[in-house]
Amino acid sequence: MRVGYVVLYVTDAEACAKFWVEKVGMVEKGRKQAGEFSFIEIGFADQEFSFELVPLAMMENNPDGLDLATPSIAFKVDDLVETHAKLVAAGVQAMEPGEHGGIPSFAFSDNEGRWFAVTKA
Repeated sequence: MRVGYVVLYVTDAEACAKFWVEKVGMVEKGRKQAGEFSFIEIGFADQEFSFELVPLAMMENNPDGLDLATPSIAFKVDDLVETHAKLVAAGVQAMEPGEHGGIPSFAFSDNEGRWFAVTKA
């Protein structure tokens, strides 16, 4: 398991991306569409790590009770099912793997109730 990206919940993904690109020197690494919403992935060109800018409006009905003021960390793994099984066997609370926003993933919770995403590498 490795850190893949950190999700920042933002009011305006386009304006936020513009800030990070124009003021800080990051580059746009990709975009994903979820209905009417765009997630924008940004980071430094020479690094694998990135931020994923997710519109707050998309999280309006936040079914998992995520604290949207806190960034979410997403881990990347080669095998979702195997990683899920290992975490559950270790006593970690985890949602079932599936397609979430078109992305094969699952989430797990730490001992303080924070949720972390796990996506396929």
